[in-house]
Amino acid sequence: MLFRKIESYIRDFLKSHSNKVLVIDGARQIGKSFIIRKVGTELFENYIELNFVLDRQGPRIFENVNSVEDFYFALSTICGDKMKDKENTIVFFDEIQVYPQFITLLKFLKQDDRYTYVASGSLLGVTLADTSSIPIGSIELTRMYQLDFEEFLIANGTSSEAIRILEGKFLNRESLDEAMHQKLLDLFKKYLIVGGLPDCVNEYLSTRNVMNIRKIQEDIIRFYGEDASKYDTERKLKIKRIYDMLPSTMQNTKKRIVVKDIEGIKGKRYSNYTDEFDYLISSGIALDVKAISNPVFPLCQSEDKNLLKLYMNDVGLLSGLLYRNNVKPILEDVRTINLGALYETAVAGQLKALGHRLFYYDNRRLGEVDFLIDDYDTLSVLPIEVKSGRDYTVHSALNQFISNDSYPVKEGIVLSNEREIKCVGKITYLPIYFVMFLRPQSTADNYLL
Repeated sequence: MLFRKIESYIRDFLKSHSNKVLVIDGARQIGKSFIIRKVGTELFENYIELNFVLDRQGPRIFENVNSVEDFYFALSTICGDKMKDKENTIVFFDEIQVYPQFITLLKFLKQDDRYTYVASGSLLGVTLADTSSIPIGSIELTRMYQLDFEEFLIANGTSSEAIRILEGKFLNRESLDEAMHQKLLDLFKKYLIVGGLPDCVNEYLSTRNVMNIRKIQEDIIRFYGEDASKYDTERKLKIKRIYDMLPSTMQNTKKRIVVKDIEGIKGKRYSNYTDEFDYLISSGIALDVKAISNPVFPLCQSEDKNLLKLYMNDVGLLSGLLYRNNVKPILEDVRTINLGALYETAVAGQLKALGHRLFYYDNRRLGEVDFLIDDYDTLSVLPIEVKSGRDYTVHSALNQFISNDSYPVKEGIVLSNEREIKCVGKITYLPIYFVMFLRPQSTADNYLL
């Protein structure tokens, strides 16, 4: 059974008697239903799960439910024997976006307070944008991602104590010995192949069969395409075109989306595809990184809404599209193969899973820095450059960025395969696997207001 960090959050929330309903958002096939089911069945004697996808495909019992009374009546027709006391009954709405009226209904169900409720959805960002009555103040919306690298390590037998020691090494800027470095780097490269989607990780753990893993990944990519056609028929071709562009875009020196290439029509602007970009990001199947040309802290104050990089949500999906069953270039560092796209995608996914909002530095004259994140401890901007090859010390754009005294920068980070941690001026060189410890939370004291 795979360890998921979000499990403790869900458990604590459901035990807290909050006045809100927890709603877990995220892409399909990342394990939302599994982890909610696991916690729900452990905490509550009476566990009720309503899958609205299955209901719509079958009896449609809940399709026209619009009131608390109608809901209880419909629920009683299929599981009345489980409708007990609030303390021992939980109702899980799976794929709640299928019946959008239930998002509004959550507020009134919580006010009625007859049971504990929890929900999950795969396209909630899209659904909420089209919902006229969002129950602000009544729901706690949390985004879930696929397994990050730390969870992948745990799945492969790394103990929580070992993770704690590794984080201590990271914080103290202590390099690992060669044997441990090679072990972690080997697991990171396997993460590039497998990714973090639970079905792929489980297949890897049980069979180590690359062809089996790639088949699962192909099915998931196809599944994502079917979602686009199901929920956004008019724009599905443009959505699919943008999604299909991501692997080739990631291979370019500048990785931002070139709008004119989407349909091959000159004169098109970002604003012509706003809905398509919003769909890919809100559905969780693409990760957005917004441009910054003149950084300030916090970075959201100076983002350029018309320049955008999109990464696939899972590095395993990308490696499958780029290399199929030939994993030798990834595992053996074939010098003629540039793995930059995979490394950047893995870093983007890890930083997003940690809770960072992602930006990148885009300057026509000075170049591009892969990622910028807010450093709340120092109230500064942290630039991150990702290197997959042996030329990890070559980063002219980063050098220009950190040397600009008008920018709020105290340190720059270069992530690479190099074992040794080094600080050269303002630049710190870290092994790529230490990205899992670039957490956003502040270490400052808590203040009572």
